[in-house]
Amino acid sequence: MPTSQLRVVQWATGNIGTHALRAVLDHPALDLAGVYVHSPAKAGRDAGELCGRDPAGVTTTGDVEEILALGADCVLYMPLTCDADVVCRLLAAGTNIVTTRGEFHHPASMKPSLRQRVEAACAEGGTSIHSTGSSPGFITEAVPLVLTSIQRRLERLRIDEYADLSRRDSPAMLFDVMGFGRSPSTFDERRLTHARTSFGPSLRLVAEALSLPLDSVEASGELATARRTVEIAAGTVEEGTVAGQRISALGMRDGSPLLTFRATWYCTTDLEPAWDVRDTGWRVTVDGDAPLDIDIRFPVPLERMASVSPGYTANRAVNAVPMVCAAEPGIRSTVDLPQVVAAMA
Repeated sequence: MPTSQLRVVQWATGNIGTHALRAVLDHPALDLAGVYVHSPAKAGRDAGELCGRDPAGVTTTGDVEEILALGADCVLYMPLTCDADVVCRLLAAGTNIVTTRGEFHHPASMKPSLRQRVEAACAEGGTSIHSTGSSPGFITEAVPLVLTSIQRRLERLRIDEYADLSRRDSPAMLFDVMGFGRSPSTFDERRLTHARTSFGPSLRLVAEALSLPLDSVEASGELATARRTVEIAAGTVEEGTVAGQRISALGMRDGSPLLTFRATWYCTTDLEPAWDVRDTGWRVTVDGDAPLDIDIRFPVPLERMASVSPGYTANRAVNAVPMVCAAEPGIRSTVDLPQVVAAMA
């Protein structure tokens, strides 16, 4: 890995991006070179002040050309939507990318036209791009690869994710985006099957790394309603409206699920039908010749979860910057990179 300071740009300063910005400012091996912001209200401000820190001497900008002119080693790319033109311009200009966007976890799962464009840009700039985060990323790739390293026979690996959203004070996200509080009859069914595109690439990546390629990735979903009206931090969830969502991605091999990811998100535990829900965190079970049953809990009060949880996604991306900058050009997956090790001091 590089031993000199790496010049990094933070691209976007939403919840995840703001946390990443603080992490870059604190990182002993990274120097903040620039910050790209989408909102005009954020442009022209000092990066440190924007994220609640002392002045950093770096002024934010909404001008892509200014970012390109910096010639940074890496961009932490964290927008709400992926702009392929911008991604390719950065890569072709010689700037590596670590992103929490999900498009680049598994090259073979990408749209062929996008993959071709990105690989060409990487070749031109001698750069690499890597998608990571907490989920997908850490829990769907890094953890399964470690746990299967003590297996010689794998029958099934299952990841369960749980998120208690009752104290999440984000009405727009919970009600408008996720659809909580709606009648089940009006719920957008596409949300229940997006697990195939969101988590399927990670399952395929792990299966191929284990020399057990999947035949297909199937997706399913189900809803639960509130048994009675409940007040949550984001507002009111009426009796009979959506209060629980469960999505699953099943990596199928020889007619059975070899790898499974299932997310259960809920606003109350008083659900119809009754679900077995756990505190926010993950449970990973491995059936093989070295069986495992592992709980990973987030020991954070629900009132603080919204401020703490972005770190689970942002920190891994920041920690991966040196490995990505040292990687061979191309779209680099978790399997391609060395283990991400955090430089704490």
